[in-house]
Amino acid sequence: MPRSLVLAAAQLGPIQKAEGRDVAVGRMVRLMEKAHRMGAQVVVFPELALTTFFPRWYEEDIANADHWYETALPSNETAPLFEAARKYGLAFHLGYAEKTPDGHRYNTAVFVSPGGEVMLKYRKVHLPGHKEYDPIRKVQHLEKRFFEVGNLGFPVVRAPVAGHEVNVGMMICNDRRWPEAWRVMGLQQVELVMLGYNTPSLNMDNRGFEAHHLRVFHSHLTIQAGCYQNACFAVATAKAGTEDGHELFGHSIIVNPQGEIMAQATSWGDELIVAEADLGMCELGRTTIFNFAKHRRPEAYGRITGQVGSEPPPVWNAPRAAE
Repeated sequence: MPRSLVLAAAQLGPIQKAEGRDVAVGRMVRLMEKAHRMGAQVVVFPELALTTFFPRWYEEDIANADHWYETALPSNETAPLFEAARKYGLAFHLGYAEKTPDGHRYNTAVFVSPGGEVMLKYRKVHLPGHKEYDPIRKVQHLEKRFFEVGNLGFPVVRAPVAGHEVNVGMMICNDRRWPEAWRVMGLQQVELVMLGYNTPSLNMDNRGFEAHHLRVFHSHLTIQAGCYQNACFAVATAKAGTEDGHELFGHSIIVNPQGEIMAQATSWGDELIVAEADLGMCELGRTTIFNFAKHRRPEAYGRITGQVGSEPPPVWNAPRAAE
């Protein structure tokens, strides 16, 4: 029996600092209504979908930022998302800032069933940016200050979705640039990777320069390569547009296991893109060129888990001529 899903990336336009969760949630519910009309069964929202990207602003006392975090799901503010999921029979992915009961803070995503059950939780591992105020930067990127490194690894779960059992996993934003994240899920036979991002159109680190046009290219490149090399689909959903004076590039995409972009957002606002995923497409790569059981050589990969920073290679010394 064919296994297919209709996937939707629910891109959000900017969420301004002054706007409350009710504004963001109302927009998201309208996107869920549209997803239902378009026949979608899974809806993927961006990273930190309920608020502006608050790590732009330095806080000496982290407690002053507590209002950006969620302490429970659903809450009174997020309950309409869960109600819409039940009403329309939609599973959904939500990125948000999480504060745990014991005071830990994470950049988190959950995958929620139409019945409201959290089927999978992920906490961002590859935190970009810096921890202390950086006077060189025009815009701060303080994820390392506001979040701890995720402690759940890269889990994959076989989740019931629209009458099928689907191997689903998640990553968040900067994780997509790290092939190790994709491969750990690939080794669990992931079929669908969901990820959200809030990525500036310009590299705000003034110590170097990345051409404007390469920002989108590099984002798409990592996702397309990850899907191809691990024989899976991905839904990569952005926050887009000018948020609190800072441009986010958008360009949400849905990608198949051949690395092809099946659908792409074309605006900087709230936009829904949809594609049908035949999960049987995952079998080709998994049983041929990326048949891990036949072709992987973990004995040669020790540096990947045994080393953090890069090291220079030894200097080659030419053999001395015979005297």
